[in-house]
Amino acid sequence: MKQTEPKRLYQSVAAQILALIRQGEFPPGERLPPERELAQQLGVSRPSLREALIALEIGGQIEIRMGSGVYVREAAGGSTGGEHAIAALGESPSELMQARIAIEGTVIVLATGKFTAATLDRLRRVLERMRKLAAAGKSPVDADRQFHMLIAETTGNSVLARFVGELFDSRHDPIAAAMRGHAESAQTWSVAVREHEDILKALQAGDPIAAQTAMRAHLKASEERWMAGALKQDVQ
Repeated sequence: MKQTEPKRLYQSVAAQILALIRQGEFPPGERLPPERELAQQLGVSRPSLREALIALEIGGQIEIRMGSGVYVREAAGGSTGGEHAIAALGESPSELMQARIAIEGTVIVLATGKFTAATLDRLRRVLERMRKLAAAGKSPVDADRQFHMLIAETTGNSVLARFVGELFDSRHDPIAAAMRGHAESAQTWSVAVREHEDILKALQAGDPIAAQTAMRAHLKASEERWMAGALKQDVQ
């Protein structure tokens, strides 16, 4: 018997919105209700609603117009492949970030006492590369990954390092990539670099609690930036 993949919450929310579109509740060409109102109508959280709307944008059922709102596309009412398309977009970005907070918050505690002067110097050089790329208006995502992987690898636990790498790489899933596209900018990367500096300072001090606090704060802030940037035009 073939095992079916469990449906993510954002898929269920997107299916609800599609059903309302097809029932004529939200006619093609019209603007959807403001985010707060729509979340209340559907009985869901605003992060789940934002993920659902990004999924529908990728699927072509809606159009997110910055500074204006979310509009139903003309062909959305007759679309029949929406649910299947949504199913292939990847894990919930907010759940992925929560998983990273849980795992990397533990990983950095295990790693703190194992850093040597040489590994700290490597981490410092990776951070400097991040800083230069961000200042030049370029994406420092590869250096960002290297920073987090170096911490994970310092634990000496290959399973934990693999988990950290897999979770980081989930940012390239279609839905996460679309959310990042709305949220990331030179300004947000500059803030992220400062958060990495706090992590490095705690590791240099050999303080596992401060390192854990800095890591969790960084990942939580990253999640909030993704969610805030997903629908900049409609945060009522």
